[in-house]
Amino acid sequence: MASYQQPDSSGHFGRYGGSFASETLTFALQELRDAYARYQHDPDFVAEFAYELAHFVGRPSPIYHAARTSREIGGAQIYLKREDLNHTGAHKINNVIGQAMLAKRMRKPRIIAETGAGQHGVATATICARYGLECVVYMGAEDVKRQSPNVYRMKLLGATVVPVESGSKTLKDALNEAMRDWVANVDNTFYIIGTVAGPHPYPMMVRDFQSVIGTECLTQMPPMLAEQKIAAEQPDVVVACVGGGSNAMGIFHPYIPFENVRLIGVEAAGEGLDTPKHSASLQKGSPGVLHGNRTFILQDDNGQITETHSISAGLDYPGVGPEHAWLQEIGRAEYVGITDQEALAAFHHLCRTEGIIPALESSHAFAYAMQLAKTLRPDQSILVNLSGRGDKDIGTVADLSGEDFYDRPSLRGLSVKGGDSKP
Repeated sequence: MASYQQPDSSGHFGRYGGSFASETLTFALQELRDAYARYQHDPDFVAEFAYELAHFVGRPSPIYHAARTSREIGGAQIYLKREDLNHTGAHKINNVIGQAMLAKRMRKPRIIAETGAGQHGVATATICARYGLECVVYMGAEDVKRQSPNVYRMKLLGATVVPVESGSKTLKDALNEAMRDWVANVDNTFYIIGTVAGPHPYPMMVRDFQSVIGTECLTQMPPMLAEQKIAAEQPDVVVACVGGGSNAMGIFHPYIPFENVRLIGVEAAGEGLDTPKHSASLQKGSPGVLHGNRTFILQDDNGQITETHSISAGLDYPGVGPEHAWLQEIGRAEYVGITDQEALAAFHHLCRTEGIIPALESSHAFAYAMQLAKTLRPDQSILVNLSGRGDKDIGTVADLSGEDFYDRPSLRGLSVKGGDSKP
């Protein structure tokens, strides 16, 4: 895989990707492609991006050896790339800074974004506050309810949060509304997409900004493994959760040339892959066009998008980034499913065994790593991208655990129970 060069000049990863957008957006997308091509290797741009990652985000994020879990489970050693320790609590900020820097250079004062779990919305609101940009975030009404702390964080940061009532009221519908806004306000608006989806150049651009994750791991893993007297310099397996797929592409991409390193993406199996309630686009979907690119999507025989389900708002999406579809097709990456209950059990395990409260998205990846570790040797290793922290999910976890989280007086202002959608 040393010669891996994707996408091509038109934004295709094999037969996936490309740009399927309205004529209204054709000029805006070309303008964005030109700007990214101009600045991605520009020394001043690269230096500013590195400075922001170091001094605003707090990079490099560390790698942590989950020693107690590894010891209690047996088998391979499990390591966590701690993206949850970034400013704003997730990997999302890496990409948002890069795109906001482009927006400034393109003289676009208004920023729009879509968000599911809310971490991309929070990251966007954060950088807009820092750079003095107007910020509008579209969020499915269902996600507004289950992610109310993040809604309040966005508002504290000065963003306008627009609940989307159409469709399933989740991430795909938020993305639809953001696209409509962009069409209507293309002259002064920059759309910061939060995942490796959308029309070209977004899948490539978001991947590039997020690749800092895997690039750091290449340097960090050798001494971590040496501490355990493991002869290998890199992990045997890299695992990450996959919704749209930006955190996974961020850690996968630098590892693609390392053919002895398995890349495993973990999709949301929901209530089971044999039920209609899941979000496993790569395992149960088929090729089609969604949100401006050709990829694997969950659709019926008539090509209509089907309803999805996941305990995690960030994985509740009926498609996946086109590069993931390509990596699966060429056999470079594997994709598996973890159910809601397996993810919830992993969430509690990580809390009580390692003292880390993970995002429910990341809990899917950790759950599979625990299962896989048992099948490997103690001198082998698994690196998990812990893509975000779980503050945003404690209400969901409390409800699923039968605890009356929202009735505590200090939290009533964040409640969305009883139809109150005002955080």
